[in-house]
Amino acid sequence: MPMIDVYARADLFPAGTDRQLGAELTAAVLRAEGVAKPGPFHLDNTAAYIHRMNPASVHTAATDQARTVRVQVITPPGALNRDGQRQLVKEITEIVTKISGDPTQAQRTWVLLTEAAEGGWGLAGTAFGKEEFAALAARAAAARKTPS
Repeated sequence: MPMIDVYARADLFPAGTDRQLGAELTAAVLRAEGVAKPGPFHLDNTAAYIHRMNPASVHTAATDQARTVRVQVITPPGALNRDGQRQLVKEITEIVTKISGDPTQAQRTWVLLTEAAEGGWGLAGTAFGKEEFAALAARAAAARKTPS
């Protein structure tokens, strides 16, 4: 159940593309985590926040009005292995570039993968760590086996 934050100039992505950006990014993260068939729990709790910023507030050392994008993905402990990290950075960069409509955007897209500390992932009043995630996975597996 990752959280995705996208920070970009307000004019970098075309108007009306926030939903597409959020949907494609959340799907990419779930794929990278190995979630082949996301259920309601994954879909309801994998979120993307699109932060459209005033163009004058995005800076680099070279310019006061940079066309950079910063995407930060925060995942529960151990959610991504090394191959998943590589896959996710590649897919995020491709998604951002495609939706921006600028083929050079990849060179200015920063992806930060952050793993929450053990017990540092809270949802529904529970501080999740490996033990809580294992119990959640076991309950989900049992629910899938229960005949309808």
